[in-house]
Amino acid sequence: MKTHIVIPYHPRPVQRQIHAALETHRFCVLVTHRQLGKTVCAVNHILKKALQNPRAHARYFYVAPFLKQAKLIAWDYLKRYSAPLPDVNVNETELCVKLPNGARIWVGGADNPDALRGTYADGVVLDEYAQIKPGVFSEIIRPMLLSREGWVVFMGTPKGQNAFYELYNQAQKLAKTEPSVWWSGVFRADESGVISAQELARIQAQTPTTIFRQEYLCDFTASAENILIPIDDISAAIKRHYAPAELRFSPKILGVDPARFGDDRSVIFRRQGVQAFAPMVLKQVDNMALAAHVAHEIESFRPDGVFIDAGCGGGVIDRLRQLGFTVTEVPFGGAPLKIGQYANKRAEMWGEMASWIKSVGALPDVAELKADLCQTAYDYDAAGRLRLEPKEKLKARTGKSPDLADALALTFAAPVRAGVSRGHTEFANSEYEVL
Repeated sequence: MKTHIVIPYHPRPVQRQIHAALETHRFCVLVTHRQLGKTVCAVNHILKKALQNPRAHARYFYVAPFLKQAKLIAWDYLKRYSAPLPDVNVNETELCVKLPNGARIWVGGADNPDALRGTYADGVVLDEYAQIKPGVFSEIIRPMLLSREGWVVFMGTPKGQNAFYELYNQAQKLAKTEPSVWWSGVFRADESGVISAQELARIQAQTPTTIFRQEYLCDFTASAENILIPIDDISAAIKRHYAPAELRFSPKILGVDPARFGDDRSVIFRRQGVQAFAPMVLKQVDNMALAAHVAHEIESFRPDGVFIDAGCGGGVIDRLRQLGFTVTEVPFGGAPLKIGQYANKRAEMWGEMASWIKSVGALPDVAELKADLCQTAYDYDAAGRLRLEPKEKLKARTGKSPDLADALALTFAAPVRAGVSRGHTEFANSEYEVL
């Protein structure tokens, strides 16, 4: 007769989402805001996997940066949630819990990593990974996983652009080649629902901007001074909303960024004055198919200007002109209109877009767009002109091209006037779409 045991854990909706990913991937990188409950989530994940493991002598480890920290936080959680299980053996000296099926879970600190050498692991959680020396994983934890093909959860809150940031970027890349093995997730306080909007506003008012962006908005670039568009400016732009009447006589502009490589996306972005709308994102479409989509957008949106990246959009541009549409090709490396202010056209478009976002712009709430916008760095050349981090370097660092942001930036390629004869404007509230 089976015994039904209830563990006193009631996961929040966001924790259920995390559990679903942890259950189905071997290597997970979890970036969370403060007070989400990641440690509780991780401890219960270890418990479940340990109880379900049919192998003899299963071993699991929760590792925090410091032993004292691990004992203060995770050890109490592990004892609390394993307490309802029958025949549980708790060893306070070794910080180890032995479960009814013989599986063991240890709590330890990365400040004494040599204590883990020579053993094996079915699963490991590395908490607050930004504070753990990278060598701990590569030299000690990774060899422990070999004999059992064990799993790892790397988790924490950003602490600048350090090893945790590099790991997150690497996970994004590896998730493309091994989507069933690698997973990465970012859970911000303004999206998770764990902290109320009112309380989050209080925290923001009482916390230095850099700390708030880092600890609650999961911004790896918060402490960097060379990020063109900070995440808090993006968040403010997402909260702005304009009524259709306010956009009535504003110019309509279409930005089109054709895919450059096989894993990049083609993006079509609508903007009307101070309002940007959810983009259309297309994957693995050829020039003819993309031109057809753009033609449909032109006919339905009736823009006053259409700007297309000339770098990879030659075929699309030619086809649209063949169909009788007026479009403007934009070379990202070309000369800017404001020659003394920007190093090239790409820097100018991004610079003008950044000013728009920081002042009056309203952005759609699209996670991929937010990620694209807040990762691009800048500096100044010898002539004092703003220039952007090369796209190839950005892609190598983050694992992807900022396709959505580039498409929006194209809507700032040149000044556009609204059609003089326009008597009314349809409110272009299209949905975010991936095709």
